[in-house]
Amino acid sequence: MSKTLLVLGGGQDQLFMIRTARLMGLRIIVLDRNPDAPGFSEADYDAVVSTRDLPAMLEFVDRYRERVGPIHGVSTMGSDIPHMVSALARHLGTPAISERSAHWATEKYEMKERFRRAGVTIPWCRLVDSVRAVRDVLIERGGPMVLKPVDQAGSRGVSLIRDIGEAEQLFAHAFENSSNGRVLLETFVPGPQLSTESIMLDGEIYTPGYADRNYEQMQDFLPQIMENGGWVPSLYQNQRAAVETEVKKAALALDITEGVVKGDVVLGPEGPVIIEIAARLSGGDFSESLVPLGTGVNYVEAVIRLAIGERPDVKALHPKCHQVVANRYFFAPPGVLKEVRGLHQVADQNWIAKLDLWYQPGDRLPDIRSHGQRTGVFVVTGPDRKTVQERIDYVYGMVGFNV
Repeated sequence: MSKTLLVLGGGQDQLFMIRTARLMGLRIIVLDRNPDAPGFSEADYDAVVSTRDLPAMLEFVDRYRERVGPIHGVSTMGSDIPHMVSALARHLGTPAISERSAHWATEKYEMKERFRRAGVTIPWCRLVDSVRAVRDVLIERGGPMVLKPVDQAGSRGVSLIRDIGEAEQLFAHAFENSSNGRVLLETFVPGPQLSTESIMLDGEIYTPGYADRNYEQMQDFLPQIMENGGWVPSLYQNQRAAVETEVKKAALALDITEGVVKGDVVLGPEGPVIIEIAARLSGGDFSESLVPLGTGVNYVEAVIRLAIGERPDVKALHPKCHQVVANRYFFAPPGVLKEVRGLHQVADQNWIAKLDLWYQPGDRLPDIRSHGQRTGVFVVTGPDRKTVQERIDYVYGMVGFNV
């Protein structure tokens, strides 16, 4: 009898995990609050349950086990809910990081305090509870600095503050996006930024995911800090060992010895700086497209194996090929979307690995203030960076939005 995996979330971010589990021969349960979640059509069993409603999920798994059969593991992808995964796994008796580790991974200030005590290289930071506190820090330390809620992901509520005059507006933005009212102010560290994704096994680290983050359009969105995709392979392979060392220290500081760790890293003037880590697989295209297309490694399978109590094959985390891959996003202006031009011409190119829009004609487009509000995404492959950049430029030149 095949094992059963419970996947929290049935949205676009979870489809790659669901499909990977299917290829592994697993039985799949999907929970999502959206009755039209696309993952439902690919599951063996589904239910409309919010993945942030722990009592409802506990009630569901008890009912499922009584009526249908055992659940051998629980996981998610692209949703910052390791505390929910951990609580459900403890209830089911299946592997996961501890609830304490999951809490630290979703509370940025407590995370940074753990890092500081463990000697992890991090930016200077402080909790601020008022506009006056923000102004006092800027007077004392100067700018620029980053304001962020301690308990959000996907850039929600995050701003770059450059002078005292912005304090009132940007503190309000961070505070409004925080579910617990706690706001963190930290030094902005200049330098190239990297995304990493590592598998911790027996306290050792394996990092199949290592990509350059692209902030070439950041000036267009300030004071919001908006990323526009990434590159594989990284230009900074020579710093990979140092980055891995810091990410491993960060994972162990949160008592994570088994599981996935997603790192946000800056290559500062004196070496790698850990901005934060997440105890989950990334959403978007990092683990779904960039790494599998660029290296031939699907490490989502390793995360699933850990969840169902199996040991991943470390050799499967080593690169099998080397191809240049990049993902980029569409940023349409706010308003009602009337027409999208050029999609068919782009879709016909054999180097386009993915082309998705998240809005249709007639939809109202938001003023983009976080990653979740971007208009769409595309993934490009090629033999070298120059070719891939030319193909990116072609897509942006061809696709247009009439708003």
